[in-house]
Amino acid sequence: MSGRIHRLFALVALAAAVTAFAACGPSLYTFNVIPASQAVEQARQANAPDHAPYEFFIAEAYLDKAREEAAEANYQDAVRFAERANEFGTKARDLARRRMREQGR
Repeated sequence: MSGRIHRLFALVALAAAVTAFAACGPSLYTFNVIPASQAVEQARQANAPDHAPYEFFIAEAYLDKAREEAAEANYQDAVRFAERANEFGTKARDLARRRMREQGR
């Protein structure tokens, strides 16, 4: 009887571990895509499409790809693309602001 309880406990522990690891992907993606979305939106508000078009376009493309990968449950790739979107969104925002200051706007 004791062996049976240990096997049942091990099975329940394994099921809990698998469930916990399965939930990590979407959570990690969400943790990364929110700041990326905010960075792209801040870049848009800073007129990055006009003043930093390359960086802005790349940021949007990476964000779109992150969302596409997440929709296909490829969370590791989605996180990587979201990180890049955040990076380029921030660059686009900063570059657009700098160029507008240089132009006296």
